[in-house]
Amino acid sequence: MVKRTTILLDDDIYELLVREAVKRYGSVKALSRVINEILRKGLKGDEDELVQLIYSEKLVSIDEREFEEFRRVMSRRLEER
Repeated sequence: MVKRTTILLDDDIYELLVREAVKRYGSVKALSRVINEILRKGLKGDEDELVQLIYSEKLVSIDEREFEEFRRVMSRRLEER
């Protein structure tokens, strides 16, 4: 489903997007299409990086007791702010 919205773009970003729309599709009318493609690609990259981080080899191993102590220390620090 398509949603209509308004975004405020800096002049330089707008010009880059217009040039990209003309380069890819030959028309400024394809601006929304280009923005969607760029956003989709950018957001997907973050997702892939997160999945890789979750399933990567872990460099440190801690047990439940160590984790709870760490959590308590962090909570105290946060409350002291």
